[in-house]
Amino acid sequence: MVCRDCCCGSPKVTGADHAAQTARLRAEVPVRVSDCLDVCEQANVIVVQPSAAGRAAGARPVWLGLVNDPDATGDIVTWVRAGGPGVAPLPDILGLYAFTPPRRRTAP
Repeated sequence: MVCRDCCCGSPKVTGADHAAQTARLRAEVPVRVSDCLDVCEQANVIVVQPSAAGRAAGARPVWLGLVNDPDATGDIVTWVRAGGPGVAPLPDILGLYAFTPPRRRTAP
């Protein structure tokens, strides 16, 4: 899932080719574009969902922030193609981008 709304994918994040990033991801792996994920301080945000095999292994989505470099996008593609969360270990370089999103409050 690629955040493309308020800050992510906008001119607020300078020096990143947002369209090229989204196009590269779409050419290689399944992509869903999301509205704001409420972690604007981490723009650009990509959330890698586990595959069915990954979910069966107990994997959870991995949130990656500050993904503004084409090399990081390539590292994400390589990891997802290797199986992603729960199947392939998170590469050390992507560990630098990983963060825990804040808990969302639900309406009472």
